[in-house]
Amino acid sequence: MNIKDLDLNLLRLFDAVWRSRSVSLAAQQLGMSQPAASQGLARLRAVLGDALFERHGAGVRPTPRADRLAQSVQLALATIEEALNASQVFDPKRSGRVLRVHLSDIGEARFLPELVLALQRQAPGMRLEALPMPHDRIGAALDNGQLDLAIGFLPEVTDTLAQPLLSDRYVLLMRQGHPMVKRWRQLKTDPDTPSDVLQAALAELEFAAVRTHADTLRILELMRWQHRLRLTVSHFLSLPAIVRSSDLAVLMPRNFAQGFAVQGTLDIIEPELPLRDFVVSMHWSQRFSKDPCSQWFRATVAQLFNSSPP
Repeated sequence: MNIKDLDLNLLRLFDAVWRSRSVSLAAQQLGMSQPAASQGLARLRAVLGDALFERHGAGVRPTPRADRLAQSVQLALATIEEALNASQVFDPKRSGRVLRVHLSDIGEARFLPELVLALQRQAPGMRLEALPMPHDRIGAALDNGQLDLAIGFLPEVTDTLAQPLLSDRYVLLMRQGHPMVKRWRQLKTDPDTPSDVLQAALAELEFAAVRTHADTLRILELMRWQHRLRLTVSHFLSLPAIVRSSDLAVLMPRNFAQGFAVQGTLDIIEPELPLRDFVVSMHWSQRFSKDPCSQWFRATVAQLFNSSPP
């Protein structure tokens, strides 16, 4: 086929459907009616000779050819948009762009309140979507524009640009009045307490953990505490209430745990642990690094979380 036979607006429609996995959501994002989006998709199918999307659950899923086309289409659209915006100054107050960010459940609680407030003040027309993804898909999602930014401790995510935002460490969160809190502090007052005595004390604890945060499970394994694991949940946010009403302890990032501890009824101890220290960074794609909106968003995130602009 020849490019002159193709309405380039259909590529925007294709991209929106591929990203959202929904014709109705794509139509909404593009300001179209659903019948118009369906008709446009039918035209594109006829031109390309492929179904492109098939019904799947409440939405659609791409065909193999659509998946092959997606990255090229997104790159072409991004190149055109970058060229059109090259001579323009980005004005966040006038932008209606949707920003998509990978965050874990704990990352949403840590970063979203300040991000939302910053957008309300500086870019009231923009929309923010938290879009958590498996770590092995984040790099590709940044490259194809499905994500604008990924924030977290993401050592598996390679081939991206990255900037550290903050340092953190895993601590143990327990209920206030837990026998181990008092015992631990008594042991720590004596600088000559052997490390094996401290470890033996902690080995008497019973633990709760989050299955999606592999580092905490790995720490339990390295400390040979995995047999003391009594509860595994899907999200960190459910754990403070559980810990508050039980003798379970949970490994949790200190920045997050401190927010619960200051409310009372919970206490923190900070033992020496393998893999204890880690750095939370923001990741983005080289492909979109010069996009004015992306540059503004990264600078905003860096400023909010005490980092130098990238």
